[in-house]
Amino acid sequence: MKEMAPLGRIEMTKVLMLVLVLMLVVCYRSEAECKLEAIFNFGDSNSDTGGFWAAFPAQSLPYGLTYFKRPSGRASDGRLLLDFLAQALGLPFISPYLRSIGSDFRHGANYATLASTVLLPNTSLFVTGISPFSLAIQINQMRDFKARVSEQGPSERLPSPDIFKKSLYIFYIGQNDFTSNLATIGISGVKQYLPQVVAQIAESIQELYNIGGRTFFVLNIAPIGCYPAFIVELPHTDSDLDKYGCMISYNKAVKDYNEMLKHMLTKARKTLSDASIIYVDIHSIYLKLVHQPSTHGLRYGTKACCGQGGGDYNFNPKVFCGNSRKVNGSLVTAKACEGPEKYVSWDGIHATEAANKLITRAILNGSYFEPPFPLHKLCDLQPIG
Repeated sequence: MKEMAPLGRIEMTKVLMLVLVLMLVVCYRSEAECKLEAIFNFGDSNSDTGGFWAAFPAQSLPYGLTYFKRPSGRASDGRLLLDFLAQALGLPFISPYLRSIGSDFRHGANYATLASTVLLPNTSLFVTGISPFSLAIQINQMRDFKARVSEQGPSERLPSPDIFKKSLYIFYIGQNDFTSNLATIGISGVKQYLPQVVAQIAESIQELYNIGGRTFFVLNIAPIGCYPAFIVELPHTDSDLDKYGCMISYNKAVKDYNEMLKHMLTKARKTLSDASIIYVDIHSIYLKLVHQPSTHGLRYGTKACCGQGGGDYNFNPKVFCGNSRKVNGSLVTAKACEGPEKYVSWDGIHATEAANKLITRAILNGSYFEPPFPLHKLCDLQPIG
């Protein structure tokens, strides 16, 4: 066999040039993977990745059993919509702002806590059980975070001060403002203060804009009239149930709120014309999962996976998921089902990991953005699994 002749100077130069070009392409791709380098999230239990339980440690299994195999501070059997969205943008899980150990804020912070409201909680408006970390408090925490980053600069745990203009700001909050008083003052009573809720969200967007925010996702409220817990607990008649088992009157009230929210965001766009303020319609996605679960690989739309009592809803307000209590003289435990991947509802109020994944995929498709938003052009979206 003949030995290969050594490369000449011209050929070697060509090879080196090719290698250099490839290196530049790789470097450019790594820099251009996503123009959104961080997520700052404001919300309640639907997007809380451990904030509430960092402040009030008590969570136990079966929460977290599907993905984390342990309690993870999430009100689900696994990952949340926020987790999947971060994954799609090529980011790690977003650390809770309130968790002092193990948090990394280089890619944003999560201010959401379980039971949070948009409006400040007070005894005249809200019942007990509401988180002290309202949206105004979360915005204050964000303001303080920015000040500390500006003062200390980038580090192993903190981002560069220019991160705030390259971030996605998410609002996934409002459900507790809507539901916390329904049982006591009814739909008509709740409607009286909903304009204050959307006004506070608008004010919060303005505050984040003032510190550099330019890209905002505002998620609407899902159809709470289809949640097993509310179907069991809230007063209604059989005639108020649609063919899917959802409460018509409560879902109509949610739609009215969502329209109010959408109208407010339209006005905000006119004021902040250089910002992207996107209304994200998770309500429509969730409704499709409940109405046609089998079409999406699920089985149960209005039945909780983790609960007690069985029946159509498997929800007992006296024994919440993971807890044990004596009922009619007998000790009963609200246990998790064997196949949470077949359920929309995890514990009667919160979605399963399976439902969160389906909702996120629908969002990433872009069909539920208003106005249309080219997320796929800003970021090389990663598959979620």
